[in-house]
Amino acid sequence: MPKWLSPTLLVSFFLASFGLQVLLASDSDSVEINFIPVAIFGLLGFTVALYVISRVIEGVRKATDRLVTIMVSTAFSLALIPLLSLAYTVVTKGVARFDAKFFTFSMRNVVGEGGGALHAIIGTIEITGIATLISVPIGIMAAIYLVEYGRGTVARLVTFFVDVMTGVPSIVAGLFAYALFVIFFGPGVRMGLGGAIALSLLMIPVVIRATEEMLKIVPNELREAAYALGVPKWLTVLKVVLPTSLAGIATGIMIAIARVIGETAPLLLIAGFTASMNYNPLNERMMTLPVFVYTSYANQGVDMQAYLDRAWAGALTLMLIVMVLNLVARLISKYFSPKG
Repeated sequence: MPKWLSPTLLVSFFLASFGLQVLLASDSDSVEINFIPVAIFGLLGFTVALYVISRVIEGVRKATDRLVTIMVSTAFSLALIPLLSLAYTVVTKGVARFDAKFFTFSMRNVVGEGGGALHAIIGTIEITGIATLISVPIGIMAAIYLVEYGRGTVARLVTFFVDVMTGVPSIVAGLFAYALFVIFFGPGVRMGLGGAIALSLLMIPVVIRATEEMLKIVPNELREAAYALGVPKWLTVLKVVLPTSLAGIATGIMIAIARVIGETAPLLLIAGFTASMNYNPLNERMMTLPVFVYTSYANQGVDMQAYLDRAWAGALTLMLIVMVLNLVARLISKYFSPKG
């Protein structure tokens, strides 16, 4: 079949579907055209026509292949629509307050317009950084134990609890951190370190799983070559296995950070929220970007639009941070993966 036939059929059926909708709208004295039926009927007509033509000219196998290709492409497009819609909405509504003042001022003594999210950005960086410092060593060492040393009941129990922790709701991690800190600091405790503990509970299973999978794909021949040279097992893991899987481990860590940086419920419980700057995670409440977005939307003042603008700007900032983390993960995977 000629290459121009598929796009020609697609455009033709969409135009025909659009024309039919225009005729129906004119008959019903309605000026609005619903584009959802246009897309559905245009796609159905294109699919049926292409399948029939391909079956007549190319045979059953090629026609079936084209049909499945259309179905997969349609599913991908449907999955892409909400993502593009979300990104467009956040960017268009968040750009109104995406200015220098937003990144250089806190919300202290701000009631209406003005103010910024500097205190929330600092809190997010500190709490997420501490959570990473807690989670990465524990996650990597646990994965090394499971892959290199773990055998029997203990390894099975560790694997089971890692699976359980992977599905734990984030608010449960926040309740655990709050209950833990109440033991030492009394009721009503709120501090950034508690938020870091809660986030680390969510990060650890992700780091363990990512590291475990990366360690498993390291060829056993590399380990056996090191053992043949008389290298002890711990040194083989340190000098051979970990460097070989470093890119994948780093990528998994970045994805784990991106997964927890947007959590709201556990931070609302244990880290609390404040309008002032707080650089000390061991003292008093600390604001984070997810909580900033939530409180700006939930606790609107007299000038509602100012609060909504700050909420959308905070959401845009958070989305950009997650995007940067994912890009860094891809760059690490590309440039630090073993060559050859």
